Formats: sequence, structure tokens, C-alpha cells
Amino acid sequence: MAAAATRYLYLVRHGEALPDESGLSDDGRRQAALLGRRLADLPISVVHHGPLPRAAQTAALIGEHLDGADLRVSETAGDYVPYFPRREELPRDSADHLLRFLEGATAEERALGSSLALRALEQFTGPAEGDRERHELVVTHNFLVGWLVRHAMDAPAWRWLGVNQANAALTVIRYMPGRPVSVMVQNDMRHLPEELRWTGFPPEPRI
Repeated sequence: MAAAATRYLYLVRHGEALPDESGLSDDGRRQAALLGRRLADLPISVVHHGPLPRAAQTAALIGEHLDGADLRVSETAGDYVPYFPRREELPRDSADHLLRFLEGATAEERALGSSLALRALEQFTGPAEGDRERHELVVTHNFLVGWLVRHAMDAPAWRWLGVNQANAALTVIRYMPGRPVSVMVQNDMRHLPEELRWTGFPPEPRI
């Protein structure tokens, strides 16, 4: 039987983007730098990030604070819809709203998203191979964080919907051999001053 060690998976939604999503806003750059400072003392060995500029720039700014972490662009850490539910899977009172939210995706986008989501589970979840504890950071987008959190909680596949993340918020999942998966931190913004919190959400739920 292969040896297995605990994996700590740190999940981050990119910093606030410019209106055209060509990169980070000034606030987004501040958010990323502050998160990098928070993570600086952790033994993170690799930073996976999506290929879009807002994720790549966030990863680079965080990486400036991490000693020796390897930055790796990853399609599986990109921006895609991970799962498209059937109506019968959804709660009756919200099915119409959720299906309208997803209806703009093409057949190609649906197929690619489903494939990437399964690959993300294979790449990022479960105990680490070998006998050394592993700490990995994934800088990604709102949907993938929700997908990985719902998987950790053993929730239905459609339940990534509604698991939302603020820009540069931190989620930490622990995969320990022989133990249930633990969501240790979710959507944590304590490294950000009040004026930089809750971006990426509509105004109403900011608390």
C-alpha cells in the first residue's frame, strides 16, 4: 500500500479585476499582496493558478511572499462551470433561477467544464502521495472554489452553486489519511482591511 500524508489545500479566488477583466485593479493588487503576507510563513511548495490574467497576476503577487514556491499555470485551476445540474436535481423553489444562470453556456463549454472539474478533483484533492505533509495553493475563480468545497463536504454535485467566495478570500481544506475531510477555513478575509473585503459579491450581502 502506497504511503500517504496530509495535504493542506489553500484555495483563493483572484483579487478584484478591472472592469474588462484584463488584469487586477489597484485594490485587487493590494488584496493579493496582503494575502501573500498572510501566507508567507506557511510551507507552501507550489502555487497552481488559472491561465487568465486576473488569476496569474494574483498568483505572482502572492508568490513574491512565498519562499521557494513553484508557480504553475494550470487549466484545471481556470474559470469554468464545473457541473451542469438537471432540473430534477435542484430544489423546486430555486430551479428556475439556477438554470437561467447557467443557460448561456454552449455544449462545448459544458463538456470542457465537466472534464476539467473531474481533473481538478484528481489533481487537488485527497491525501498526498508519499510520507511528507504537503501544502499547496490554488489561485482560481469563484466556481472552482465552490466545487472543491462542496466535494469536501460530500454535498450533491450541483451544490457548488451558492458557495461563493470574495476576492482574495482564503479557504483551507485538510485531507488527512484515515480521517474525514476537514474544511478548516472558508471565505476568510481577516487579512484584508474593511474597505477591501467583500469585493466580488453584490452589495447586499456584504457584512
